[in-house]
Amino acid sequence: MYVILVYDIKGDDNGQKVLTKTFKVCKRYLTHIQNSVFEGELSEAQLLKLQYELKSIVRKDLDSVIVFKSRSGRWLEKEFWANQEDLTSNFF
Repeated sequence: MYVILVYDIKGDDNGQKVLTKTFKVCKRYLTHIQNSVFEGELSEAQLLKLQYELKSIVRKDLDSVIVFKSRSGRWLEKEFWANQEDLTSNFF
């Protein structure tokens, strides 16, 4: 399934640590596309594993994670209205 994951971590004393851990976990499963937004194809098992890992990091009372799911990315139209990051810019 195609997944878009968006998170918001509260910027309190412990927030930076939670933000860093959340980013690293999401980066292992999905492609980072913008600030706290990730996308990619995951199996149901991978999605459950991602959810399990994030539940141990994200604080239920302060932070949020939203997951949008679709059968396939081809059913979702994506438009860039401003600066589009070139994901291949790191290659020579």
